[in-house]
Amino acid sequence: MSVMLEVESLRKSFDGKPALEGVSFAVQEGEIYGLLGHNGAGKSTTLGIILGMVAPDDGEARIGGVSVQRERANALKRVGSIFEAPSFYEYLSGWENLRILTTYSGKFDPRETQAIVDRVGLSERIRSKVRTYSHGMRQRLALAQALLPMPRVLLLDEPTDGLDPEGIKWFRDFILNLRRERGMTVLFNSHLLAEVEQMCDRVAILKAGRRVHEGRVADIGGDERVFEIDLEPLEVALPFLELQGCKQLGPGRITLPEDVDPAVIVAALVGLHVRVSAFAPVRRSLEDLYLEITR
Repeated sequence: MSVMLEVESLRKSFDGKPALEGVSFAVQEGEIYGLLGHNGAGKSTTLGIILGMVAPDDGEARIGGVSVQRERANALKRVGSIFEAPSFYEYLSGWENLRILTTYSGKFDPRETQAIVDRVGLSERIRSKVRTYSHGMRQRLALAQALLPMPRVLLLDEPTDGLDPEGIKWFRDFILNLRRERGMTVLFNSHLLAEVEQMCDRVAILKAGRRVHEGRVADIGGDERVFEIDLEPLEVALPFLELQGCKQLGPGRITLPEDVDPAVIVAALVGLHVRVSAFAPVRRSLEDLYLEITR
C-alpha cells in the first residue's frame, strides 16, 4: 500500500508556548488511523495544519504526495473533513447549506448530493431548516458535506462528540463501510477510546506536543498476561508479587510472567494471610495503554 497522508517533523508554537514539537506519522491508503491525546496535546493543531488552516513553524503535511503548505488547493481537492464544531446557516435548509458550501470549492451536483443525503440518512429532513435539527442530524449533515468532494481522504475531529450510543454505532458502521467499499483513508481523532479501538487499524498518542506512541491496535494486548486483582493488605501482597516478576500497571492491574502459574501465586498469597477477592485474567485495552503512557 502507498502512503496517502504524511506529516513530517511538524512544529508549532502559540505565543511562545510549543503546541507541536516534531510530530511525524504516515497513514497508508485505505487505513483508519487514530490520533489520541489529552486536551492540549496537539491533535487539533495537527489537523489544522493538514487542512492548511494553521501554518506550521516547521515541517510539512503531504496528501497523496502533494504538499499542503506549497500546493494547498491541489493537496486538498480530494479531502473531506469534519473539523471542530461544524457551522451551518441556521435559517436555511440542510439542502441549501450543502448547495452553498459545495460551490465554495467546486461544482454543485444535485444528483450526487441526493445520493450522499440518502446515504447518511437525512432524506426526510434535508429540506427542513437546520435550526430544527438535533445534534445527531447536524453531525450527519456535516458528514454529507465532508463526503461531497468524493474524497479519498477523510479527516474527522471528534465526529461522535455528543452523540448517543445508537448514533455512535451508526457512525462507526458507516465509516467502516466506506473503507470497505471505497478504500477510504481516514484520520480519526476522538476521546472515545473504545470507539477508536473498534475502528482504527493503528493509533498514535500525542502528549505535550510530541508523539509518544504509535502502533497497531491488534498488538495492544502484547505478549504479557494481565490480571485484575483485589488483594488485602496490599503492603504484603505487592512486594511478594514483585519478587515473582509481576509488574503493576495501575490500580488493580498487574502483569504475570509466562512461566508463573496464577494458581500457585494465589495459593502463596493465601498462605501469607492475604485476602484474595479477585485474581482474574483480562485483555489489555487501548484505554489501559493510553493511561499507562499519559500518566
